[in-house]
Amino acid sequence: MAIKADFNEAEWQAMEKGVTGAAMLVSVSDRDFSDSFGEASALAKALAAQREQSASELMRELAGVRGTGFGMTASPQEVESETLASLQVATAALAAKAPDESDAYRRLVLGVAESVAVAKGGAKAGEIAALDKLSEALGAA
Repeated sequence: MAIKADFNEAEWQAMEKGVTGAAMLVSVSDRDFSDSFGEASALAKALAAQREQSASELMRELAGVRGTGFGMTASPQEVESETLASLQVATAALAAKAPDESDAYRRLVLGVAESVAVAKGGAKAGEIAALDKLSEALGAA
């Protein structure tokens, strides 16, 4: 099983940003300020559940991420492009160094994103489109 030490700093940051960026991408795809608090709560709960329940030590470490990797002024376009780029780096790093963790990473990222999407009354069209982009980027489409 892989651990954080198996990856360089850039790869680790990309894997973390892929997780939190996925949640951010879903959130900004249907901007409603009143939904933001529920979505943030859903993200925190999904990460906490992964830290406690994942069979993968690597996924438990990734679920301990603090912050999103995005500033307060990040545009939806920045969130999308940086998240998709991070997922590309993350999936390549996992394929090269820990291919047995690739499916767990896909499940973590998509699980967190789906939790955010359904947090406030079910996934809306923009959120579903964001989930589709994430699935494609992770090779799960």
